[in-house]
Amino acid sequence: MKDIPIESVHRHLGARPLKNGHSSFSVWSPTSQSVHVQRESDGSRHPLNPEIGGYHTGVLPQFKTGDRYRIVFDDGSPLPDPASRYQPDGVHGPSEIVDSEFAWTDLDWTGVPANDWVIYELHVGAFTEVGTFLAAIDRLDELSQLGITALELMPVADAAGRWNWGYDGVNLFAPNRNYGTPDDFRRLIDAAHAKGIAVFLDVVYNHLGPEGNYLGASGPYLSKRHQTAWGSAPNFDDPKHGQECRRFFIANAIYWLDEFHLDGLRIDAIHCMKDDRPEHVVVEMSRAVATWRKQTGRPAVLIAESNVYDADMLRPIEDGGCGFDAQWSDDFVHSVLASLRPGEQLCHRSYQPATDLDQVLRMGYVYSGTLQGNRGRENVTQPVSTTGLIRCIQNHDFIGNHPLGQRLTQLTSPSAHQAAATLMMLLPSVPMIFMGEEFACDRPFGFFVDFGDERLRKSVIKGRRREYPQHDWSNGILPTDQSAFVQSKIGPIRDQSMWDFYRTLIQLRKSWQGKGFLNEQAMSVDNDLESGIYRIQYQQGSMTAGLSVCLRPEAQVNLGQTQAAGLRETELPIMGRHCDILVDTRTVNPMAAAWALVWQTSIT
Repeated sequence: MKDIPIESVHRHLGARPLKNGHSSFSVWSPTSQSVHVQRESDGSRHPLNPEIGGYHTGVLPQFKTGDRYRIVFDDGSPLPDPASRYQPDGVHGPSEIVDSEFAWTDLDWTGVPANDWVIYELHVGAFTEVGTFLAAIDRLDELSQLGITALELMPVADAAGRWNWGYDGVNLFAPNRNYGTPDDFRRLIDAAHAKGIAVFLDVVYNHLGPEGNYLGASGPYLSKRHQTAWGSAPNFDDPKHGQECRRFFIANAIYWLDEFHLDGLRIDAIHCMKDDRPEHVVVEMSRAVATWRKQTGRPAVLIAESNVYDADMLRPIEDGGCGFDAQWSDDFVHSVLASLRPGEQLCHRSYQPATDLDQVLRMGYVYSGTLQGNRGRENVTQPVSTTGLIRCIQNHDFIGNHPLGQRLTQLTSPSAHQAAATLMMLLPSVPMIFMGEEFACDRPFGFFVDFGDERLRKSVIKGRRREYPQHDWSNGILPTDQSAFVQSKIGPIRDQSMWDFYRTLIQLRKSWQGKGFLNEQAMSVDNDLESGIYRIQYQQGSMTAGLSVCLRPEAQVNLGQTQAAGLRETELPIMGRHCDILVDTRTVNPMAAAWALVWQTSIT
């Protein structure tokens, strides 16, 4: 097992049904003298053979697809398989043998180029009323018509309870049974590819969830040196067992790509993946994924949530970087909020109204840092490329970290929502929409968990308040209440006009890309911070296009009233040439404090 290439390890971990009615088993547990497979139906125990590297393997007769089993380490209590493919009765129950064979129809699928990404982030349980993989298929036409080209799913690794954001996963190889079976997940991805939509999955390798986390009892999977604010950290840098532990987690990453045909992974809180080795596990993971991609010819992108701008993330490995394809850019979303609601803080970093958004648009970012270096505010002197940055005006953290789970429309106004969306969509960076945003969903998206341990439930409530002390939590729904989950379901399209507005923006983005506008070489920035107006202009040969977006707090509506008249002409920098007005939100609300104007010179 130790000599198997890292990009193939996932095929040997856990239980695999064979064609002769038997199944092969492989469990990594170097600290166990003996490992047995216990059949759930009759309690019989079957020994595995110890191998070099701490693996225990064997082919066991009469174990077939659908059979349930547990693993016994050194005569201890029976536990789920560390690489369980399915936990039908939950994280405390037995594992089930799953056949990975599937009748895929996407064999000619080559993915979606990065410059065509319009990403839609969603939580499978809250995306539909039913909250399953199969139910999500029914909304793919709606997303395709909107212009979405890629889904980004919040984590689906199984976690304790009936609902969870996904960041408390403990069975890393098992799709959450609340959403359906592993094959149901494959059907969703296959259906998305048939619509021309890529699928990315959020995965969590910085910690394990607090309930149902049996990895620590299965072997040296968890670190004794490192801890995170959310739970136990993986044992990536242990001198004795760290390398094989790294192989387990990297194998998990490739497993999702290989056996589910996912187009890429978004690595959650990558800066919290504790690893003191000279080569960080993130680099080793990136190298393994690149090798798998080359061997299979299939798409496999890596997206980092690095909390702040990290230049190393997008730098090739051979140049000393991590070799990732994209990273979330939190500076944009929080700078936009600071301009619309000065003093409002939905993360641990503080942002200044107007000036920080100006810096983001001119230079690319405000805060920076590396995996193992300092992370803080930076006075940027040279702009960076933003084509690999994913920007949004709200996401699950942005909304869920608010005590009431309020969305941007509730925090500001529909006019501010439209103005911010216009700016996001017409920049060279990658736009990302959070589910429901496109129709101004009026349902909150709160933080929700369903732990069975009452002590743990109380700890979650206290922890949320301790982590975000700047908020007033007195009127918020407790994350342990069922209503926190139920009210987060987005429901059907409510505001058709907002949905149409988003579709127009996406179509305009694609049109401008075709004309060569959305690139930094063609882009200039001219902002008026005193009035809160941000101007972007693109020049491509004889063609010019641009947008002016005003982002002001609602309290400054009187200023908006005095400036509304005649602003159409003064905001068009091409004088003496005819301009087509493509978007003008003031036609709906001319007195709005926030507005957007988009124009393009006519082609003669």
